[in-house]
Amino acid sequence: MKTLAAGSTIGILGGGQLGRMMSIAAAKLGYKCHIYCPDIGNPAEQVSEKATHASYEDCEALERFAKEVDVITYEFENIPVMTVEALKLKTAVFPGSRVLKVSQDRLSEKIFLNDLGLATAPYAGVNHLDEAKKVLEKISYPAVLKTRRFGYDGKGQAIVKSRSDVEKAWERLASDNIIIEGFIDFDMEISVLVVRGQDGKIKCFEPVENQHKNHILDLSIVPARISNVLKAAAIKQASKIIENIDYVGVLTVEFFISSNEPKLRVNEIAPRVHNSGHWTIEACPASQFEQHIRAICGLPLGDVKFTGQVRMTNLIGNDILKLPDLLKEVGASVHDYGKDEIKVGRKMGHVTRLISPEY
Repeated sequence: MKTLAAGSTIGILGGGQLGRMMSIAAAKLGYKCHIYCPDIGNPAEQVSEKATHASYEDCEALERFAKEVDVITYEFENIPVMTVEALKLKTAVFPGSRVLKVSQDRLSEKIFLNDLGLATAPYAGVNHLDEAKKVLEKISYPAVLKTRRFGYDGKGQAIVKSRSDVEKAWERLASDNIIIEGFIDFDMEISVLVVRGQDGKIKCFEPVENQHKNHILDLSIVPARISNVLKAAAIKQASKIIENIDYVGVLTVEFFISSNEPKLRVNEIAPRVHNSGHWTIEACPASQFEQHIRAICGLPLGDVKFTGQVRMTNLIGNDILKLPDLLKEVGASVHDYGKDEIKVGRKMGHVTRLISPEY
C-alpha cells in the first residue's frame, strides 16, 4: 500500500465527464491530474493540470505520460488491456487489467459471475448464424443477441422475438463473436457502487433504482424502492465481486429485479465510477469520485452514509438547453459537462435534487 502525498499527480485515461468529475474531486484532496485522451478540448482537461493527446496504442506517448504521473486510473472500460499492462510496468495502475479482461467480454463476464455463484440471465456464446438458431431453440424467445465486446447504452445488441428475427439481428450486429442472453422480464434495474481501498477495506453506497429512456439512463432514484432484504443481498453480492477481482477503486454492479422470482440477477459490471452514482456529489460526505481518488491514492475511504431521498436526472442532448431555467430552481444542483456540441443521445450534464437530506 502506498499513500500519495498532496501535490502528487494522478494520470487519468479518458477525457469524458467521469474524468472531469474525478479531477475535480482530486483537486479537493490536493492532487493534480494529467489527462490522457486522443480528443482535444475534452471535458476532463478543462479542469485538469495537464493533458496529453495521443492514441491509447502510442507506446512512446504512454511512456512519457507514465513518467509524469504518480498513479494511473481510467474513466471508461474500453481502454485496451495492453495499454494498462504496459503502463503498470512504469507506475501503479488502479484498477488493474484483470477486471478489463473480464468486463470487456460479455461472455467472460457471465462466466466469472456464475463461478462466484451469482445468478445472471441464461446465456451462450455463438460464432455462427446456424449455431445461434440452435441455441435460441434451447434458451427460447424472446432473447437478446449482443456483441461480446464494446457495447454500451444499448449499442451492440438486438432483441429477437421469434425465429424470423434472427437473420436480420445477426446482420445488424455484424460480428461473429456474439452472446445470446435469455430475456429477463424485470421490474426494476438497480445498481450498487462499491469501493475497495488498497488496504482491502470495502464500502458500498445506498443501492440505486435506475430508469432508462432509449437505453440511456434517464433517472436515478435513491434509495431504490426495494426491500431491505434485497438491498442487503445486492450489497453482499457487489462486495463479493470486488473482493474476487483484485480491484482498487469504485466498481459498479447492475442488477435486475423481477417480481416473479426472489433472487437478484447481475446484469453487468462496470469497472469505473458510474452515471448512476452522480447523486453522491451532493448527497454523501464523500462522493463516488472522491472515494475513487481516495482508494487509488492509498487514503482511508470516506463516509458513504446517506439518509433521505434524492433524484438525479440526466440532461441528454437538447435537455442541456433547459440550463437557464434549471439554474433558477431552488434545491437543484446543476452540472454542465462542458461539451462543445449537442448530439442526440449525448450526455451533456445532469441535475440532482435532494429531498429531506439528513446525513
